[in-house]
This record gives sequence, C-alpha cells and structure tokens, in this order.
Amino acid sequence: MKVESTEYDVSAENLKALSGKLVELLRIRSIPIGMKLFEDADEMLAIPGLRTPTANFQFTMCQLVGQTRTAGFTLGIQHENVRPNSNCGGIVGLNKPSASFLTGENMNGVWFENIEASKSHQDQMTRVEPVYNGIAASPLRSARLDPPDIVLFYANPAQTILFVNGLQWKRYKRYDMTITGESACSDSWGRALATKETSISIPCFAERRYGGVADDEMLLAMPPDEFVRGMEGLEGIGKVGLRYPIPPYGTQMDPTRGMSVSYPGKK
Repeated sequence: MKVESTEYDVSAENLKALSGKLVELLRIRSIPIGMKLFEDADEMLAIPGLRTPTANFQFTMCQLVGQTRTAGFTLGIQHENVRPNSNCGGIVGLNKPSASFLTGENMNGVWFENIEASKSHQDQMTRVEPVYNGIAASPLRSARLDPPDIVLFYANPAQTILFVNGLQWKRYKRYDMTITGESACSDSWGRALATKETSISIPCFAERRYGGVADDEMLLAMPPDEFVRGMEGLEGIGKVGLRYPIPPYGTQMDPTRGMSVSYPGKK
C-alpha cells in the first residue's frame, strides 16, 4: 500500500519528532505507533530491528499492537502469527476469514442471540483486501517505517477531542465514528488502512481483555498526512490556551470570563 503524495512531510524522521510532541502535548500514556502492509514478506523482514513472533505461538492483532505501543517493539506479523483464517488477519488483509466467521457461526449464541445478527455483523465489517503477506507495527519514535501506511495512538476522550479540534483547526471537516461492536479493530486500524481516512473508535471487549486497553482509552488511526495536520492544529490551538488537561471552570461559576476567551466572536 502506497501513501499518496501530500503537502505535509510524512517522512519517518518528521513523524518521529511529532510523536514526541504528541506525548508532550496530550500526555498520552503509551507511545504512538505506525503500521505498514507488505505484499512481499521478505521486504518486511528486512526492516532493521524487526522482531517476529515465536514459531507456533499465535496472538490476536490487538495483543501485537499492545506489545508495540507499550514495550516499544517493532513487530513483523504474518498470517501464521494470528488465529488461522480469522478476522484478526482478515481485517488487515493477511487472509480471507473462513466460512465459520463469514456466516456468523463463530459468534452466534455468545455475542449475538441469533445467526442473522451474527452474519450481519460480519457482512458490515470493514476489511482490507486480502492481498498482503505481512504487516509491520513499530513505534514512530523508532523511525523504521518510512513512511507507515497509518499512524495510531490511544487516548482518553478529552485527549481525543483536542486532537480532532487540531485536525479541524486549519481545514474544517466533520469526523464520524463507526461502531462495529465486537471486532472494533475493523473501526480503527482496519478502516484506516482500507479507506485512508481518519478513524476514531471505541476499543472492544477483546481489545481490552487481550490487548491491555484501559477502560478510558479510545483509539485514533489515520494516514500520516492527517497525523501531521492534526499535530499542526494541536500546536495552533495550544497557543490560544486550548490545551490538555482541560481545567474545569466549575458548575456554579458565572462562565462569562471564560466564554469571552474561548468564544470571543468578532472583534
């Protein structure tokens, strides 16, 4: 997957610098990471410092992302490293899910009361076309993916809305969330890889149970140019006092002074 040309500098070195600024400005608790898909697995395996999972040991994709964002590993992942022919690899284009997934059988009776609802869940899921043989995940601070296909990071709701405000600072666009429910990776890295759009999601039960996602964490995934633009805006709104953490004004205070600064109107 190639990243389209952009007015923004999406080089690995610039993304590395902006990664540090993001942590400084929003105080997120884990490091921003990048993902890149490979049709040629050997090209992926040639990345300096790449780790590959132990043979015959399988993870979920959210576990692999969790290791990258918390331990700082650069990981190279192939189909055999995730559950065979499942949505784990199917979301990111490493395989087509088996019939037991696509028909809804796999989740029927647990996540869904009936097979119709379970199959509809599969039918509406965003997936990358299954033409890839590897995907690498690496911290932006390592500058090993030049550039990544997408950037992603976890944030609480207040940090999330400020980054969206940054995205909207110079060029307004309304951002929508999608909620698949279980298999929320389809809403985050899957949707961002498949559509090249900024994707905001609520991590699912599995991502919290197996990937170590905290109760208050949301996930933002986006093409590199959107990340650079968001950081430009985040610094811009910071200069006028819109920063994290957001200080509470108080429920029993006259808001006139605060409102006059944040919503000044025409001068």
